[in-house]
Amino acid sequence: MQATSFAELGLRPELLRAVDEAGYTTPTPIQVQAIPVILDGRDVMGGAQTGTGKTAGFALPILQKLAPLANASPSPARHPVRALILTPTRELAVQVEESFQTYGKYTKLRSTVVYGGVDIKAQLAIVRAGVEILVATPGRLLDHIEHKSVYLGQVEIFVLDEADRMLDMGFIPDIKRIMALLPVTAKRQNLLFSATFSNEIKKLADQLLNAPQLIEVAKRNTAAETVTTTAYKVPAEAKRGLLEHLVRTGNLTQVLCFMRTKHGASRLARQLEKDGFTAESIHGDKSQQARMEALEAFKEGKLQVLVATDVAARGLDIDQLPHVLNYELPHVPEDYIHRIGRTGRAGASGEAISFVAPEEEKYLVEIEKLLKKKVPIVTADGFDPTTGRASRPDRGGRPARAETSARAPRPPRPAREPGGEPRIEAAAERHAPQERAHGDRREERERAYALNPDQPLTSRPADAPADGASSPHLAGHAHRSPARKARPVPALLMKRPAREPENA
Repeated sequence: MQATSFAELGLRPELLRAVDEAGYTTPTPIQVQAIPVILDGRDVMGGAQTGTGKTAGFALPILQKLAPLANASPSPARHPVRALILTPTRELAVQVEESFQTYGKYTKLRSTVVYGGVDIKAQLAIVRAGVEILVATPGRLLDHIEHKSVYLGQVEIFVLDEADRMLDMGFIPDIKRIMALLPVTAKRQNLLFSATFSNEIKKLADQLLNAPQLIEVAKRNTAAETVTTTAYKVPAEAKRGLLEHLVRTGNLTQVLCFMRTKHGASRLARQLEKDGFTAESIHGDKSQQARMEALEAFKEGKLQVLVATDVAARGLDIDQLPHVLNYELPHVPEDYIHRIGRTGRAGASGEAISFVAPEEEKYLVEIEKLLKKKVPIVTADGFDPTTGRASRPDRGGRPARAETSARAPRPPRPAREPGGEPRIEAAAERHAPQERAHGDRREERERAYALNPDQPLTSRPADAPADGASSPHLAGHAHRSPARKARPVPALLMKRPAREPENA
């Protein structure tokens, strides 16, 4: 008979109290099958769709087994690391440790999390003070081992979470170094959890696990049935326009958008902000603080679009996330399952949308082979994929952008006279008011010079017109001073002519 409540799983009262306060009443299938096996002390190889409660599936039995060893002693020696949980990403490490804090708040067990991207000094003091449960990313754990702040010789339970992602991110050498510091496999309990399995994962399981119990609650490498998957075939240059169109017409408030590269994620977030959306990006180059702030704002509904790379495909636990969008399809088909697994969690419904450019159709074929089903191809009403713009006003009442920008026709240019200067008449006509103004000012200066006894008039060339008009070959350029015309000499630089005496 299958258990229908956590009390039927034989958990301690303080754990049941914490689970009840967290709002959970019925265990998920992976929890129903994994918790009794782990409590019996057997190794487990667990496979389940992401978002089905795998974390609680191993956190609750670990707390149950370690609870008798809890104590209030201030001595670090009384709080050795007894359970070690390795995760591939910072976000997942934080999420797992939060689960231990939530479910173990009525026990006296100590737990903490260590990950890279932050100063190690603040972590050293906590770890050296002693913790029974340590959640870590592989690289940062090795840093602590080098600082001699962590001793793994008393680990009783070793958990490898999201093992396939560990493999993809190249953590296997680090994991083997860590395993060499643990008690031998036969003297510890080993748990391996993953949403997908591959031949490499099976090889790792053979090295890590001792006669494991295989637990699978769904078909391997499948997405949750509550997630609706669709795809749009659209050129790469029209993807941004389609994203804007879908968000506006569908009034989408929370969209987790996946990109393949860090640079592309940052650029798309900036473009969406310029277009009037609230958007932010998270990826490996962002500081841990910036990533956590962006994620928290997205969870609170302050961001319409959160653009992320695959580093965020694991560990993002967002309640009731309605939409996941693959702006770019992943090269590895299994990553598609992890991406869309961010929605449709804990039985909730969700929508997974994919944009497929012509050069990405081969990746879609591989994804469909893995899923063993076709992803429906749909089109967006009111959107022209050839132009990348909306073809009519959207349902939100906002006018769509015009497909082509109409420009007023230019007036015809004046015809070129045969053998003459091109458009010289038009230029002369355009400069006529300026010529008249310059002529008036020139005559005024000439009259002022005539009245000044210290400034005689300068001489003009013999062939220059007497009225100061421009020569015919300067038509259309009369506002320019002729180069041959001598400039007046300042009065202060001239000497007065000597006057003859009156009685001479």
